[in-house]
Amino acid sequence: MKKWAGAAIVIALLLWSGAGVRFDFSLFKDIGNSFRFIRDNWFPLDTEDAGYAVGQMVLTLQIALFSTLIAVGIALPASFFAARNTTPFGGIYHGIRAVFNFLRSVPEIVMALVFIPTLGLGPMPAVLALIIHNIGVFGKMISELIESVDRGPQEAVQSAGGTRILVALYGIMPQIIPLVISQYFYRLEVAIRTCLILGVVGAGGLGQLLYNDFKMFAYQRVAFEVVLIMLLVTSVDYLGAYVRKRVN
Repeated sequence: MKKWAGAAIVIALLLWSGAGVRFDFSLFKDIGNSFRFIRDNWFPLDTEDAGYAVGQMVLTLQIALFSTLIAVGIALPASFFAARNTTPFGGIYHGIRAVFNFLRSVPEIVMALVFIPTLGLGPMPAVLALIIHNIGVFGKMISELIESVDRGPQEAVQSAGGTRILVALYGIMPQIIPLVISQYFYRLEVAIRTCLILGVVGAGGLGQLLYNDFKMFAYQRVAFEVVLIMLLVTSVDYLGAYVRKRVN
């Protein structure tokens, strides 16, 4: 009975939200226009500036990689203060949680725009925006991982006279590191896609190149840049799978 009630609630929410966005299948009757637009304007790919585009692809990866590494490096130790089972005081738990909630609630593009008057146009506003946002995201995910770990290894370290730090290092970290690495590569992919959006506000990389070429109706260049994005995301996906396999 509960399953049917749950299914009814999901269907009701689907219908309610669909009505809100005015979803209508009849709107797709001209979907062929989009395919014709791609066929007539996107091919053959324009690779005349391939070297420059590849350089911007590398810059996009550098922005995403640097910002996510810094973010996880800050969020990992802070998460122990935001987990109920490892925080020393309830006030610290609620305070750190509130900070994490605030950091991830502000969109990256808003943060980047805020930092442009200070840092100017270029990658740095995007880097700072991604670091701040990802600290909030990593903080929430890692603190919840810490709260769900098995108590057994922690009790073993405590019974041997281990301090709070030793319990964290030897009773908790070995359990969460594989999951943190998995979440890291997922967030790295998200950061790459976010960099494409931040290119609109002058953050550089493939996002800015896409924005400029769209404005100039250079769709064959856009098509080549889309291929580069697909290669970048796929490479990160395979690298993440390889690292996760090695860690596990």
